[in-house]
Amino acid sequence: MSMISGIQGQLLDVTVVACNKLRDTELFSRQDPYVCIEYANSKFRTRTCTDGGRNPTFQEKFQIPPIEGLRELNVSVWNSNTFSHDDFIGNGRIQLHKVLSQGYDDSSWPIQTRNLKAAGEVKLIMYFSGASQKHKPSASTPYGPPSASPYGPPPYGQQPPPSAYPPAGGYPYPAPPSCPPSYPGAGYPPPPMTNPYPPTAYPPAPYPSPYGQPYQTPPSQTYPPPPAGQPPYYPPPGPYPGTYPPPY
Repeated sequence: MSMISGIQGQLLDVTVVACNKLRDTELFSRQDPYVCIEYANSKFRTRTCTDGGRNPTFQEKFQIPPIEGLRELNVSVWNSNTFSHDDFIGNGRIQLHKVLSQGYDDSSWPIQTRNLKAAGEVKLIMYFSGASQKHKPSASTPYGPPSASPYGPPPYGQQPPPSAYPPAGGYPYPAPPSCPPSYPGAGYPPPPMTNPYPPTAYPPAPYPSPYGQPYQTPPSQTYPPPPAGQPPYYPPPGPYPGTYPPPY
């Protein structure tokens, strides 16, 4: 009790941010939710989020005077109807011990139906300036200036701390020796290439004649060799040397 003593005369800021995964009470259209907050004899109501469906957004802030010994408030969500009574979606209890002792609470609170079935959740941001243990809001909270991130750049006008790693592009050790440009003997000409096969004899060997005839010399051997740089001359073939038709 000593941690949250002396809260009389101060204000508790409660911001209704949004609702998530609400129970749907409409069959053929989107529901129009709104949120009600009750604390002691104080009652607060947000605007109606038309066609908000299951995930409406409100972003409405209320100031509630806290009472000593009362550490929770009631929240309920309703669906607004034009020609009939509003439909009850769900309700729940919000604990104030954390915000009254630490000064800040950013949580999502579940709500239930009258049959104790899950009906979604309500997102609230609460801030209390008279807390004994001040909470430093982060950069994402709407209260106070954003704090410098330990992983981000330093604030303007400050030098970054020295790093234990070598600077980019440098290396504290001597560079390894470079390889020689070439191996010894690279400037000598390559050895001449040798032909592993012996040259063929000219003129070619005689070839056998078909159908059992004696061997004959190719016709190209009966003519003088052609001049240098020209192909040899082969006369057209003569008549068939054997008998026709050939014997069987």
